[in-house]
Amino acid sequence: MKHWQETSRIVGRIAELAAAGRRAAMATVVRIEGSAYRRPGAKLLVEEGGATRGGVSGGCLEADVREVALAVMRDGAPRLRHYETGDDDSTVWGLGLGCNGAVDVFVQPATSEDALDAARRLRALLAGDTPFAVSTVVRGPVALLGRMLVTPDGSTEAAGLDRELARRAEALLAAGESKCHDIEAAGVFTEVHVPPPRLVICGAGDDAMPLSALAARVGFRVTVVDHRPAHLSPERFPDAERVDRRPDDGLDGLPLGPRAYPVVMTHSFAHDREWVRRLLASDVPYVGLLGPCDRRDEILHQIGATATGRLFAPVGLRLGADGPEQVAVSIVAELLAVRASCAPRHLREQEGVIHAG
Repeated sequence: MKHWQETSRIVGRIAELAAAGRRAAMATVVRIEGSAYRRPGAKLLVEEGGATRGGVSGGCLEADVREVALAVMRDGAPRLRHYETGDDDSTVWGLGLGCNGAVDVFVQPATSEDALDAARRLRALLAGDTPFAVSTVVRGPVALLGRMLVTPDGSTEAAGLDRELARRAEALLAAGESKCHDIEAAGVFTEVHVPPPRLVICGAGDDAMPLSALAARVGFRVTVVDHRPAHLSPERFPDAERVDRRPDDGLDGLPLGPRAYPVVMTHSFAHDREWVRRLLASDVPYVGLLGPCDRRDEILHQIGATATGRLFAPVGLRLGADGPEQVAVSIVAELLAVRASCAPRHLREQEGVIHAG
């Protein structure tokens, strides 16, 4: 989910650089095998002065990818780089990191005419709320390398390839999966972009501020709802949509639905009760409620409801959290686990690769 916002920031920066007459190259993770820090679709933008934003690893690969990107800016030729991160540092491009994984990274010009045209289409789609796919030729005929097809429109200027790319992109969109695949003599990376989930925070108290900031940073679109305009200032919630609303005003117009995760934390028993009443009657998959168990039980009693699997109260994971910032970590960790249908546990308890589930 982080890729949507990361890509949006990167294509926005590309537009700024192009307007200033400066060059850049973009690196994208297109395939992983075994353990890897980032998933396919992760991006690193490298500017001609060497500045970067984004990332393709936890810092292990960025120095080499940066040098590759600078070379791509000099000669305009895209490159597909393969990294082995196991123990054998005698392997070509092996880094001897002991991570027992492999990563393919495609580096392409970001400010060429073709790239800017694709970036403009990307920016328009990323401003919306509809899933889409981008297919990029990462291996094959030199004339096609780096060509991008942005579904539902766009073209690689090879009609037969366009038709097959569109067909496969449609299937990958339905599956919500980004992957590399071969079409005739070309290797193609199709990246599926799914709009990020929404965190709706009911209550704009001081403890909502670190929750909003952290959730936005990890990839959620955040909306903060409160009836006190002074609490909804952009200084308090710079990364969130802000809605002036009481629970008695109802849910109409709020960004709810199957991909929304509301957390109720108004610190008013009456307001919390009414938000929970309405949210449990909606189709949201999750309702978080701040506060102890006896408070939750009294709210459920007063609204005539019983505990449900959708109600997470007290909200958050048991981390021994102390203070608003740590509570925010606890809540965001729970949101990520629920969204991924993943039972939280220590990674040391997992056998095999980290991202296996």
